[in-house]
Amino acid sequence: MQACGSGGGACTPSPGVLWLGGVPGAGKSTVARIIARRWGLRWYRSDTYTWAHRERAARAGVPAALLFDALTPAERATRPVGERLAMALQRERGPMTVDDVRGLPTSPLVIAEGTQILPDIVPAGGHALWLTLSPEQQRLRLARRHAPDPVPELYVLLGAVIAEEVARAGAPQVVVDGLSVAEVVKAVEGFFAADLAQGPTASSSQERRALLRYANLAEVQRYADYAARPETGSFAAAVSTFMCECDRTGCEATAEMAVADFLQLSSRESAPCLAPGHDG
Repeated sequence: MQACGSGGGACTPSPGVLWLGGVPGAGKSTVARIIARRWGLRWYRSDTYTWAHRERAARAGVPAALLFDALTPAERATRPVGERLAMALQRERGPMTVDDVRGLPTSPLVIAEGTQILPDIVPAGGHALWLTLSPEQQRLRLARRHAPDPVPELYVLLGAVIAEEVARAGAPQVVVDGLSVAEVVKAVEGFFAADLAQGPTASSSQERRALLRYANLAEVQRYADYAARPETGSFAAAVSTFMCECDRTGCEATAEMAVADFLQLSSRESAPCLAPGHDG
């Protein structure tokens, strides 16, 4: 594990937001999900806003966004990896992520995570940490995640870009090579210890469940935004992974189900989404 001090001096906590960036494959989403559940935080996951951000960029006339929309998936896959990186809108989506987070309720604390969170977009005084990997370990993790498909070279290049920007800024980071999920969670909790102690965090069962439902509905919205695109259509057959909405603060379980089934379940306010074997 490597912890680096900020090049601009000691980090000052950013009221209301814990910023967690890092390279693809480093475990940002897993760590943020566990910490949000354990402490009663609101989990903002930039990935769930992918298609909404694309729509915003296209409306603004961003050339890379317009090119992405003009190509078929097969055509995009044949473009050079540098061009695909531009079409990923990494640079454009960072400020959009900050805008999204600014629009969230101020209580409880928000843990905001995503590859788009880079040192130069974190608001002044923001308290931010990055999870990084060596290139070798990143390839191994991505190979396991995407098997039997090949490692996405776009993610490898994106990881190199992020790692370089974090190093150049002297920003705080945890190199997660060889660390278990529990060890990374402990390191991230330690970094944000003052923020977590100060709060505010959700205290009641009702508040915690509302935050879990918020995170799950954000996942549904990602599918809805994707389905609204001309080349896609209905997401009726899509299956995704949702957070278990049981009342255990230490629960790390998830439930896999059809997005349409979750929507039907969530229409009944008193019906939680539960992992197998968990009760309400």
